[in-house]
Amino acid sequence: MASAAETSLFDAATIAARWMADYRAATPATDVLYAAGLDDPAWTAALEELAGRSGDDLGHARERAQRHAEDIGTGFRIAGEGEERPWPLSPVPLLIAKGEWDGIAAGVAQRAELLEAVIADCYGEQRLVSGGYIPAALLTGSPFFLRPMMALTPPGGFHLNFVAVDLCRGPTGEWRVLADQLRAPVGAGYALENRLAMARMVGGLQSRLNIERHAPFFAAFREGLAARCRRSDPRIGLLTPGKFNPSYAEQAHLARYLGLLLVEGGDLAVLEDRVYLRTIAGLKRVDALWHRVDPRMVDPLAFDSHSQIGVAGLIDAMAAGEVVIANSPGAGLLEAPAFAAFLPRLCTRLTGEQLRLASVSTWWCGQPREAAEVAADLDNMLIAPAFGVGTNVLGDGAAVLGSNMPPDQRAALVADFARRPQDYVGREVVRLSTMPVITESGLAGRPFTLRVFAARGPQGEWHVLPGGFAKIGEHPDERAAVMGEGSWSADVVIYGPQSVAPVTLLASDDTTQLRRNPGTLPSRVADNLFWLGRYLERGEALLGLVRSLLGHSISADTGAALSAETVQRLVDTLGQAGAAALPASLKRGDLTRFAAAAMDGTDGWNSVRTVNRQARGIGAVSRDRLSADMIKLLDAPFPSKGGALDRAGTLQRRYYALAGLGAEHLGRTDAWRFHDLGRRVERAMAAIRAIRGFGHVQATSDDLSTLLDLADSQISYRQRYLTGIARVPVLDLVALDPGNPRAIAFQVAAIADHLAKLPVLSDDGLAEDQQAQAAALAAIIATTQAASLDELKLADIANRLSSLSDAIARRYFLQGAEPLRAAGLVLA
Repeated sequence: MASAAETSLFDAATIAARWMADYRAATPATDVLYAAGLDDPAWTAALEELAGRSGDDLGHARERAQRHAEDIGTGFRIAGEGEERPWPLSPVPLLIAKGEWDGIAAGVAQRAELLEAVIADCYGEQRLVSGGYIPAALLTGSPFFLRPMMALTPPGGFHLNFVAVDLCRGPTGEWRVLADQLRAPVGAGYALENRLAMARMVGGLQSRLNIERHAPFFAAFREGLAARCRRSDPRIGLLTPGKFNPSYAEQAHLARYLGLLLVEGGDLAVLEDRVYLRTIAGLKRVDALWHRVDPRMVDPLAFDSHSQIGVAGLIDAMAAGEVVIANSPGAGLLEAPAFAAFLPRLCTRLTGEQLRLASVSTWWCGQPREAAEVAADLDNMLIAPAFGVGTNVLGDGAAVLGSNMPPDQRAALVADFARRPQDYVGREVVRLSTMPVITESGLAGRPFTLRVFAARGPQGEWHVLPGGFAKIGEHPDERAAVMGEGSWSADVVIYGPQSVAPVTLLASDDTTQLRRNPGTLPSRVADNLFWLGRYLERGEALLGLVRSLLGHSISADTGAALSAETVQRLVDTLGQAGAAALPASLKRGDLTRFAAAAMDGTDGWNSVRTVNRQARGIGAVSRDRLSADMIKLLDAPFPSKGGALDRAGTLQRRYYALAGLGAEHLGRTDAWRFHDLGRRVERAMAAIRAIRGFGHVQATSDDLSTLLDLADSQISYRQRYLTGIARVPVLDLVALDPGNPRAIAFQVAAIADHLAKLPVLSDDGLAEDQQAQAAALAAIIATTQAASLDELKLADIANRLSSLSDAIARRYFLQGAEPLRAAGLVLA
């Protein structure tokens, strides 16, 4: 009798065999699975592993892959859209045998070295131009030729440190280059995330196929950047344009994985030709930047003076050899499709070899003969902008198939082509190979392209990521595969007969210097985490008011609704918070509509929805600091089902979960301290507002019960006092009891403790302003009696808290054009 394991394997094998037997591709001759054979052991193993995890339901397999990608936090944004989309991961990987891959990798490395030589000449002696190998118009006519980079030798001597190459597989199995990505290559993080998700999906495939690992590639890249820095223990940052960049989620993941600082232009400053990061401990030197910013925007003094995302003086620091920039600004010159027409000749000239990976046939129309050929064969060519940017006709920069153009566009193209032929290239129409993907009707072939990555190692050698990621078209049309709505990506698996060592980015124990200091905290990050804490507490306080207004109470003996006076105070408190316009009356219908407005209001109201959106926005720029679970909770849709009371309860429980994650999953670092500081400041302010509204001298039992509800202290009070509700004991519990985590005293003590442990800028032993203010406030709280806690005293505490918050901001957060040499500013 077969064992359970044998039965399970048999079932998976049967399912996989059926999938392969049912598989269909529009053109079997160009499909990778048909080329390998429908009985190929590698593809059989991949589909068996998939069947073993998801059974016979292909739709379930796709859902599982999506769920794993979302758990990792993978996302992307289409340009112009505000919301991120989930990363579309296909559960079926692209399989490439090690022998075939070695040829691809050698071709990519050769191409990267060729591009380095060409770009060095273009910004150096320009012998290729003077010798007639490159038309001068390819430099002077390109918007990506940056003249300030002329004669500038990058630190370490290399313009290119990280490149991407888009490949396609032809009808006979040959691989060719569609495009080179040099300015700010996107996708290595997606390749990594695809691999992480697929490892969860089909973990057994690693040992069955001896899959090449990604970690050595990323380790080599990180070591290569460090080797070109002047300091032995350099500080390296990933320079991002910010959260609205389409690949921001990928950038955050890469920064976290590689141990890089995720920084924006505003985080950096150049002083005496050195680049510094603005941190809570002063200015800290940055030695290298891997940038994802448009190179024309990286330095407003050198390039585009309107740039708001660059760093003034960055190119001067690079010219002085004080900062490595990967890739060097100006390298995007060679991304122009027109250059592809000249690379074969340049390769022979510079290396004495033929290109191992040929480019798709390209004709630059700035030459009379080539222009005539393209014009004569327009219907059979792809017409593209010569320099990768839009023309008068191709406004968005996209390529068009000549035979598909409507008559009016065709006429406009012909006319513009006659006027400015140098703006266009003609390209061969590429027929792409197909690979298996899960569709509504089952496993089917879809066209794909492959993006491959290469990075320089510590000795200047090129390392090629074993794999990359495949972009899969939604439709069977084999002429295009464009990433966007309705398209998919897939992990790319390089497999072979030899076992693969389990290499990771973790250094060996004997080479790693132990450290309990988590590293540098940028001022912008501290600011974000502080306000994330404040917004979450602010939202929680508003939700408490809404729930109390709509009748929420844990007391079982109140029975009747709150008195009209207490209800009015709840309404007034919500109104003073700016949550919604005051209701016309205290009738139930008006109150219900008022509570709903306080939950959902827009148009300038500080409603729960508005506060939640602000917290969500901060979470979007804090992916490198927060756990995937926290990001997922922040990104969760605003509750829409049920009444206001039900939705308030749902959202408040979500906020409780976020508070728990922050308390238990964030390391006790300076980053956590700022997040908790924000929570403590906001919670103390909310407590003061509640006491002023419901703890006044004439407070009724309904008022005091509502105050205990808002302070989440009903149970604590009932356990401590068995004789009923009285004002002074309530005030002592919610304001002055240092053991109550909801009390003002507890918040002030926590604030003072955090500030005492944060960095200071001087070593004179004297308290800084924010520390002194916190100590003074703590002394006031410690010496105040509940019976004397009147309106005047509460107002004084509130003002001191507000002043303390301002002092924290002045000391630790970015203050616009603050002087770089402020008194006591630390440079390191």
